[in-house]
Amino acid sequence: MTNADIVRACFESYVNQDRDTAESLIARNFVFTSPQDDHIDRAAFFERCFPTAGRLRTQELLHVVPTDGDDVFVLYEYELHTGERHRNVEVLTVRNGKVAETQVFFGGRVSYA
Repeated sequence: MTNADIVRACFESYVNQDRDTAESLIARNFVFTSPQDDHIDRAAFFERCFPTAGRLRTQELLHVVPTDGDDVFVLYEYELHTGERHRNVEVLTVRNGKVAETQVFFGGRVSYA
C-alpha cells in the first residue's frame, strides 16, 4: 500500500468505527495534534477522538496528496447530523506502513449559497 492508501484506509476505519483496522494502521508511538489536542498519544486519541465519528452524517475526502517524503495532505469535507458542513486539512505522517503522526487544521463551516 502507498502512503496515500494507508491514509485513506485510516479515514475509512474512523468513519466506519472499525477500531481493529485503525489500530493496525496507527503506529504504537502515534502523536495527534489539533486545535483541541496538543500532541496526545495513541491511547488518548482512541479514547477522545476516534469515537467522535457518530456525529457525522457524511465525510468526503476531497484531496489526498502525498509529498515526496512521508507526509500526506488531506482536504476533507464533512456534514454533521445538524446539517452543518465543515472542511479541515490534515497532514498525516506515514512511517514503515503506519500513521505515526496526525496534525489537524480546522477550516470552519462551508456554505453552498
